Formats: sequence, structure tokens, C-alpha cells
Amino acid sequence: MKITHIALWTEHLEELREFYGTYFGGRSGGKYINPAKRFESYQLAFDGECRLELMRRSDINGEVQEERIGLAHFAFACADREAVVALTERLRADGYQIVGEPRTTGDGYFESVVADPDGNLVEITC
Repeated sequence: MKITHIALWTEHLEELREFYGTYFGGRSGGKYINPAKRFESYQLAFDGECRLELMRRSDINGEVQEERIGLAHFAFACADREAVVALTERLRADGYQIVGEPRTTGDGYFESVVADPDGNLVEITC
């Protein structure tokens, strides 16, 4: 088995599409619109097979809680430590909240954590 995609509800569809495209290399397909359900979405493809689906529907809203049962974060892999630091600093300079500074974790990964425009946590790791 393999993960084919992760889906996120958002009130900021275009902003998230831009964020994941600009900083993580997501290549967006065309916008899917279902007027009967008031639903819109984009599928973003990355290197490898897993995709990110960004979804909006006018009757679904709310803020993401930092600690909750369910999806805690997802991660993107960089080539090396220098790339993790460089992307972290680029995101910081562009005004995004760095939730976890670059560090080596107890299980041996080098990573940082950024909050996307909706507050979802994204690890940048190698």
C-alpha cells in the first residue's frame, strides 16, 4: 500500500496553492469546480507519487488547533541540511511563522517546521 494523496480543507484555496507551489515545488492541475456542492479543489503533484489536494466548500470553515487528534503534520524532504536551512530562512523572510527551528531530532532527522497560511504544520527535513 502507498499514500496517494493528503487532503486539506481551506478557506484560502488560492493562497495555499501558491504557498505549496512556490516553496515546495507543487505542480497544480486545473481547478475542479462542482457548483451543485459549492466545492472547489486543486490537486498538486510533487516529486514522487503522493499528491496534496486543497479543497474549499463554503459551509466548511474553522481554525486548525495546534494540538489535536488527527493529522499532526506532514513533511517534505530536502537534499541536505543546507537546503533545510535555506528554505526555512526563505520562508521566514517571506513572513511565514517558523514553529520549529532547524535542529537534529532524537531519531536522527534534521528538520524545521513552518506553519502554512492556514496553520497546518509542515516539516522540512532531510
